Amino acid sequence: MTLPAPTKSNSALAVTILLLLSIFVIFYRFTGVPKNVTFDEIEFAKLALSLGTHSYIPYSPLATGHATMYFYILLFSLKLFGITSFGLRIVSAVFGVATIALSFFVLKKVASKMNISHAPSFLSLLPIIGVFLFTTTRWFFNFARFGFEGTFLLFLELTSLYFLLRFSDRREDKWLIPSGIFAGLAYNSYQPGRIFFLIPLFFIFLTMLEKKQTREDFSFFTKHAVVTFLSFLVPFIICITPLSYYLSQNTDVRISQLSYVTNTEMNTVEKMQFFGRNVASTALMFSVKGDVNGRHNYPNKSALNPIMSVLFWSGLILAFWNIKNKMNQLFIFYFFIALFPTLFTYPWENPNMLRTITCLPSLIYFCCYALGQGYVFAEKRLHLTLNVVTISIFILISLSAVYDLRTYYVFQAPVFSEAFEAQMPLEYYISNPDAKIKK
Repeated sequence: MTLPAPTKSNSALAVTILLLLSIFVIFYRFTGVPKNVTFDEIEFAKLALSLGTHSYIPYSPLATGHATMYFYILLFSLKLFGITSFGLRIVSAVFGVATIALSFFVLKKVASKMNISHAPSFLSLLPIIGVFLFTTTRWFFNFARFGFEGTFLLFLELTSLYFLLRFSDRREDKWLIPSGIFAGLAYNSYQPGRIFFLIPLFFIFLTMLEKKQTREDFSFFTKHAVVTFLSFLVPFIICITPLSYYLSQNTDVRISQLSYVTNTEMNTVEKMQFFGRNVASTALMFSVKGDVNGRHNYPNKSALNPIMSVLFWSGLILAFWNIKNKMNQLFIFYFFIALFPTLFTYPWENPNMLRTITCLPSLIYFCCYALGQGYVFAEKRLHLTLNVVTISIFILISLSAVYDLRTYYVFQAPVFSEAFEAQMPLEYYISNPDAKIKK
């Protein structure tokens, strides 16, 4: 039995349902869980409001130092909705919903390139399954519910990735222009986005290498090859120039504080030991011992539930096993680039589920890849019908969703009373800058 080819109306219905689900998950009890705000959010609000007092600046040293693009959007929100926790958090929530909508189209393109044999009909289900997992993963929706910029960065990176995949479909350089723009905007967002541009460059290189293998006379130094790379690099460089120029003249406060690489009082052996500790704690974060910060996680609980954990590790191993697949190469590289920044922060800062939030697109990809390969195994070796496999997967991902939602509302939500320290309304702390709160 095979599934019928999805129609445009069916795809539109699926996107609508998934979008409504993401709105429900992100906005359910939005102002009540968490009820209070945290010190970081208060500082973010102060930073945003300070931007309205002078001309444009690409970077602010306030709130331990941030690029300002997200905070200009936050300024607009605070002026529109008032200086409230809702006005502070709605930006992250909206970009969370937008990320979910965008991830469907990214996964739809990715699924068609997975090269999973004997399963063309099942591939039409994978984007829906992947988006459902994305939406109901506690790692994601937790950060969409308060005023951090993680979902904003995810949206920018996925937009760049979507146009990159359009380039891969049609081999038309024009799609690299918006990809370069959004990679440049990601550079201007949360610090981990500074190195995202390596992923599109890597994928362009893979695409050009693929072309070279089919044409003996192809060279990376032909006019067309140069134009291809410049189609991405020129808009990217234009977007990053203001911030890069500022940082060439001034220190990035946050990186200076958190990165042991810049610590001149440490020797090479100590830095290598720190790196090793970070690799271990970050690897264990997924399935064993997660982030201890009550704002990021239910303290010490693994970032992934048991079902997601099995799917993730299985998909990652299978992706390495089938490393010749270009999509596997792309998402393996994306995954390790997303981990890279946190490996160079002090070990007591790790594991950190906020700084590694851009692992999520790769993580969802690996889960989908495992399910796709699992379907092939079930069909060929176990001789199960598509209906049986589909129902089994539906039950599996539903259990995953229930597990994460229960963890969030039953266990993590009570922790928020301590993790979100400010008991008074946001406006009180803005109006009384000397007000004391527990940091």
